[in-house]
Amino acid sequence: MSNAITPLADYVLGQAEEAETKTASGLYLSASAQEKPKTVKVVAVGKDVKTVKPGDRIIHKSFTTTEVKVGKDDFILVKEEDVIATVK
Repeated sequence: MSNAITPLADYVLGQAEEAETKTASGLYLSASAQEKPKTVKVVAVGKDVKTVKPGDRIIHKSFTTTEVKVGKDDFILVKEEDVIATVK
């Protein structure tokens, strides 16, 4: 996928995964009841990023991101130091 955004330095560019719209018991959640996802699929990384690579799934700290919209796509920029874990 070609991106219009190229992260610089130690920034990671990702796309948030969709929030769950249904509970385990089958109830549908309203938009206000859905948790904001903190799991992100890495799309691109800056040249100084050492621990993650495009394609990884990561968990990041809350309230440390910059949200960007390009066309219909929503992206998140997060500093590498704010990445808490990778998800397999």
